[in-house]
This record gives sequence, structure tokens and C-alpha cells, in this order.
Amino acid sequence: MKKALILASLLALGAAAHAETATYAIDPTHTYATFEILHFGTSTNRARFEKKEGTVQFDRAAKTGKVEINFDMSGISSGSTAFDKHLSSKDFFDVATFPTAKFVGDKFSFSGDKVTTVAGELTLKGKTAPVTLKANNFNCYQSPMLKREVCGGDFETVIDRTQWGVDYGLAYGFSKDVKIIIQVEAVKQ
Repeated sequence: MKKALILASLLALGAAAHAETATYAIDPTHTYATFEILHFGTSTNRARFEKKEGTVQFDRAAKTGKVEINFDMSGISSGSTAFDKHLSSKDFFDVATFPTAKFVGDKFSFSGDKVTTVAGELTLKGKTAPVTLKANNFNCYQSPMLKREVCGGDFETVIDRTQWGVDYGLAYGFSKDVKIIIQVEAVKQ
């Protein structure tokens, strides 16, 4: 009898912990993914991905989660039509052949209740490699307008673009290092 009560209690605790996982939808109006690369050691070229969507599965109690963000590569925007066209070409992202990119992260690290990193994989130009995003800010709040919980933060990483076959300009002295900054907010569903 005592063993049955202990087993039932453990099962109930496991079910309660699992029930705390919530699904959040990426809010495209508060989510921006940008990248920047040093241009001849003089200035920084920047652009962003305008079209993105995704979801986050998040369990604060268990300190686990999974994020999946898809980027429509036709939405590259640098503020310069000519540069956007070049970024979309085979020299860089080859958008005609590889129209989407994706980040999937499932290894969340915490400091207290705050997410500090999300590790996962970035798929770009048909190649997948590990990436860890560092959280510079992380917070959850009750949105007064949406009447729902919103979680998000500012995340960043530096990647070696050659891992994904983006080698244009290396012979000219362009950096292979690209800084990626993702400002994201996701709404609890």
C-alpha cells in the first residue's frame, strides 16, 4: 500500500512537471534577427531577416525548452537594394537554391530563473552546424495589451560563416566571423 502511494505521488509529480511546459509563438513584430560583418576592417555591414516565424516550448520549473525559428531568406534587408541582391546571390546565401534557414535550440542554460544560453543547430545553405546563443537579457511578463504572458530577450553569437559555405570576399580580406543578434519575444499560446 505504501509503495503504491509513493509510486502514485511520483507519477503525479512527473505529470505536473510535464504540464508546466508551455508553447509560445514568435511575435514577428517584436522579433528581429540581424547580422553584421566587418568590411575591410573599416566599417560594419549590417542586414536583417525580415520574414521569420517560429515557436518556443518552455518549462521554467524544469528549466528546459526548445526553440525553432525559420527564416525566409528572400526577406534579407540591408537598406540597400543592390546589397540585398548580392546577399541573395550565389556569392552569399544563394536564396534561389536555399530559400529558408532554421535555428533549432534545445539546450537551455539558466542562472536562477533567467535563461543565459540556448545551444542548438543552425541550418543555412543546406548545411547544419552547432551554434550557442548567449542571452544578454531574458524576461517574462504579462502583456497588458495581449492579456497573455510574453517571454523573450536579446541573444547573440559569433559564427564562422565558412562552416556554411559562405566564403565570398575572404580573398579580399573580409572577415569570416559574423555576429548574429536576435531580439525575440514570444507569446504564450
